[in-house]
Amino acid sequence: MGVVLAIAAMLCFASNIMVTRYAVARMPVEAGFFVVLATNILFPALLYPFELAMRTAPFTWQWKGAGLFALGGIVGTFLGRRFLFDAVKLLGPSRASVFHSTAPAFALIGAWLLAGEALGWYELLLMAIVWIGLWLTQPRAGSKGALSPVALRRGMFVGLMTVAGFGLGNVLRGLAMRGWEEAVFGTVVASMAALLCQLIATRNWAPIRAEFRKADRVGILLYVACGVTTATGAIFAALAMKRMEIALVVLVVHTTPLVIFPVSVFVLRNREDLTPRTLLGAILVLSGIALLILR
Repeated sequence: MGVVLAIAAMLCFASNIMVTRYAVARMPVEAGFFVVLATNILFPALLYPFELAMRTAPFTWQWKGAGLFALGGIVGTFLGRRFLFDAVKLLGPSRASVFHSTAPAFALIGAWLLAGEALGWYELLLMAIVWIGLWLTQPRAGSKGALSPVALRRGMFVGLMTVAGFGLGNVLRGLAMRGWEEAVFGTVVASMAALLCQLIATRNWAPIRAEFRKADRVGILLYVACGVTTATGAIFAALAMKRMEIALVVLVVHTTPLVIFPVSVFVLRNREDLTPRTLLGAILVLSGIALLILR
């Protein structure tokens, strides 16, 4: 059941990536990020009364669990995404995507240090197979736009902070679920913490207000869709972490290229993405997940 929930989370995050492609074309991400965070709060908050009515366990407040969810929102949602935007600017999307695919390794280390999770050789082998497959499905950075040593060092640092934020943020959410099984309400807490940090960190409001004034309805709705998909993905991931190892959940969640790749090739007609290298990568990722399900 944990693998199924993790795959559902992956599908949600893959959908977000595809929707974001069109959202950023209509509204800058600096303003759209506020729409996403607000939706991350409002959507699960609307879901929670229905979830509470359908279950037998009553709601209980736990400061430790809420604190871990809030910290996970700050580290993963706020800092992780913020560093990701900086990594794309410094390194370009291709190099940044390679960094992003290494987040499961940081989650593995974090889960070992903070949650005491120790994976066996079989699980580690599956992680290696999927990780290599993910690396092969990433586009090559190429030789164009060579970076200066200073820009490369800055980009490497920001890239490491990006994957560390995403990896540690997921571990904190998984730890919260171990003692406080409130995936939906916990997502609200995490998103509120991330939005508060974003509000505090934003200094220049004039351009953001201007973007909202000239934004069209479709652009805002696309960012709302991004908020719905990321919130739903976070809920599914948190539920999966209650049922299987945190590092393995993060690994499955990061297999979004399995969805993005065929959509790019067969729907968007980007045939140049279809190479023996990317096909081998997709086969390795699928094989690793299939073996994980049969575990």
